[in-house]
Amino acid sequence: MRIAIIDGQGGGIGKHITEKLRRELPEHIDLLALGTNALATSVMLRAGANEGATGESAVIYNAGKVDLIVGPISIIVPNAMLGELSPAMAVAIASSPAHKILLPLHRSGIEIVGLKPEPLPHLIEELVRRVKEFIA
Repeated sequence: MRIAIIDGQGGGIGKHITEKLRRELPEHIDLLALGTNALATSVMLRAGANEGATGESAVIYNAGKVDLIVGPISIIVPNAMLGELSPAMAVAIASSPAHKILLPLHRSGIEIVGLKPEPLPHLIEELVRRVKEFIA
């Protein structure tokens, strides 16, 4: 099983996801850090990802080669993350056959009706729970 964690800007969300997944999942699960920039990739690698790659080409290339993609919902929104997430990246992620478990954060200017706002740690706990269900 190979899981891509995709994040950008400072990589803070990806860092927290990576740390929690690394603690909760078996060692044979590969975590791939895909950052929209080198800082985000570096932060996720230090948090426990097995491998990392950076930028548009890396995200497009790897989106279809993983079993599961996790990150904030903005990874499927063109020009999100202050423009770091290109339209081609958003299309590659959204079109990937990989299952996606995304955090409903409002930073991308998208509000999902019916969801109540939760603190990030609670959302990450739920994401990890869903990843475990997917793996099982």
